[in-house]
Amino acid sequence: MGFIADSLSRIKPSATIAVTNKARELKAAGRDVIGLGAGEPDFDTPDNIKEAAIRAIREGQTKYTAVDGTPELKAAIAAKYKRENGLDYKPSQISVGTGGKQVLYNALLATLNPGDEVIVPAPYWVSYPDIVLLGGGVPVFVETSIETGFKVTADALDRAITPKTKWFIFNSPSNPSGAAYSRAELKALTDVLMKHPQVWVLSDDMYEHLVYDDFAFTTPAQVEPALYARTLTMNGVSKAYCMTGWRIGYGAGPETLIKAMATLQSQSTSNPSSVSQAAAVEALNGPQDFIPRNNAVFKQRRDLIVSMLNQARGLTCPTPEGAFYVYPSCAGAIGRTAPSGKVIATDEDFVTELLEAEGVAVVQGSAFGLAPHFRISYATATEALEEAGRRIQRFCGNLR
Repeated sequence: MGFIADSLSRIKPSATIAVTNKARELKAAGRDVIGLGAGEPDFDTPDNIKEAAIRAIREGQTKYTAVDGTPELKAAIAAKYKRENGLDYKPSQISVGTGGKQVLYNALLATLNPGDEVIVPAPYWVSYPDIVLLGGGVPVFVETSIETGFKVTADALDRAITPKTKWFIFNSPSNPSGAAYSRAELKALTDVLMKHPQVWVLSDDMYEHLVYDDFAFTTPAQVEPALYARTLTMNGVSKAYCMTGWRIGYGAGPETLIKAMATLQSQSTSNPSSVSQAAAVEALNGPQDFIPRNNAVFKQRRDLIVSMLNQARGLTCPTPEGAFYVYPSCAGAIGRTAPSGKVIATDEDFVTELLEAEGVAVVQGSAFGLAPHFRISYATATEALEEAGRRIQRFCGNLR
């Protein structure tokens, strides 16, 4: 028996954080590296949100708060759900955590028993399966494809559900693919879920506001009101409000679930930062006009990188509807030889050789459960993105 708990052997460190750290190390060593691994807007937090935090500090809002969120923040979240999603939640139905990841973690750890199955469409955000495994559950992967726009079909979802299925994790717009489900596509999935009353829905709406080309966002409990009583609708301020480091996520759902999540949080981290919560109140209640301005820049970057990747030999890149990621296939590069002399056998080989040869850091698709692909975050300066596109084209052109 080793000193470290057996449960930790079920999980692995986050691949996206690992790639970001490797890029940082190479930069520190003097290498010219363009990091496209982190899912983090390069825009600064808006000034009105910063000022709200400074004001909170000056007013002494530096004490413990209620475990799962201040009354002011819960009121702002309830108003957001009503205003933007047509969903009614009381404060007792809302949980605030230290980032969206804690909300997911609390929900799964508070509900999973050994052997419970959780359906996770692939490609998936790297943390979903590991949190399920840590909670003693069994992740059941439903693979999508470039042909289906990386979206799970109703038939595939129906086939994956068993009597042991406890949760369906739904993420639109998606990390890592950027795929977003139209109302009709989502309705097809909720129709399946209506046939299986034991299955709860964990809807990760973190990229709700990052959509392009007149795409209209909807969330499961909005499309199918009958699912409201078994849906946790999760969101946060990290992406749309450029507040990744502030660490505020939130979820809304049935009181029994929210209460269980609060119990777990009371014995782990207790409350999120009081100052960050004050900033999040201003984010949700304050001006929203910077979001479309930021999105216009993200859309330009999306179009730029999609075009450049599709001109690279051996790569295919669909145009995503949302988030700030693209998920190109590198199937055409598999079996070729890199400038180092190494034969590229996997998408992990591809991203390793790309980093070594051209100093571009991306994340291998196998980390997200669907290979051979890789993820690029285009939430980076446009000039750096364009230079990265040129380097990727050169790298692919030099494969033999």
